[in-house]
Amino acid sequence: MKIEDSVCYLLAKMMVSHRNLIEKYVSETGLHSGQVFVMMELWKKDGQRQVDLAEKLNLAAPTVNKILGGLLEADFVVREKLEDDARSTRIRLTEKGKNVKAALEEKWTELEEQTVMGMTTTETLILKQLLQKMMGADI
Repeated sequence: MKIEDSVCYLLAKMMVSHRNLIEKYVSETGLHSGQVFVMMELWKKDGQRQVDLAEKLNLAAPTVNKILGGLLEADFVVREKLEDDARSTRIRLTEKGKNVKAALEEKWTELEEQTVMGMTTTETLILKQLLQKMMGADI
């Protein structure tokens, strides 16, 4: 089998292409593609520890730290030290971070439409199921 015909190759090529598409759509919100997933976790539960975000996103701590640096600089989040433990900090959404959710959801809906354009409802459902299966359904 040629590498170019393998599932891994096609998946890798698709991931790069899709990441660029995500960047195009979400940049209008002031976020970058990697930041979106941190924000989504914080919208589910605000005030998480950096280590917990890294674990949930399956990212290395330094990667999450870099992402948070951009979010802090853009005023989407703040670091908050806990009163009873000065070593422990929580990542909290700012008003700007809370307010950008609606704009991102709108852009994400547009992105979803672009992504599945040309697919039937059945094909979209099958693709979703296959991706969840490949990820071990731990999303």
